[in-house]
Amino acid sequence: MIAVLQRAKNASCTVDGKITGKINDGIIVYLSFEKGDQEAQLDKFLRKITKLRMLEDENQKMNLSIEDTSKEILLISQFTLAAELWKGNRPSFDNALSPKDAKALYEKSILTLRSFGMTVECGIFGAMMDISYSNMGPATFILKDKK
Repeated sequence: MIAVLQRAKNASCTVDGKITGKINDGIIVYLSFEKGDQEAQLDKFLRKITKLRMLEDENQKMNLSIEDTSKEILLISQFTLAAELWKGNRPSFDNALSPKDAKALYEKSILTLRSFGMTVECGIFGAMMDISYSNMGPATFILKDKK
């Protein structure tokens, strides 16, 4: 599992001209699954995202997590994060989890984050999505599962 996390003042996902998800303040999570990723790993991985202290407190220190605030999550599936880029010049997606299995894990991720009490907006798995946002910082973090 790989996630790219970005702090955002606002963010939205549009598919075919319709907004599928929109947040006003929080984080964008681009989420990808690789071969070998299992549902059993998901809870721990998502808990790490909600507990990561990447949001600023009143002193502009990164001391707050998404769990500590009333901020929102825009969750976007992005299989391209699983790309192998060192072999040749064309990205290889051989390590990406199959679309069927990845979609099941993505949908489970939405439900799991909501069960943690998070406000979650999302894109549409496998769709061509237009993502618009205002990155705060900028602050971008990469989280990889240690399998």
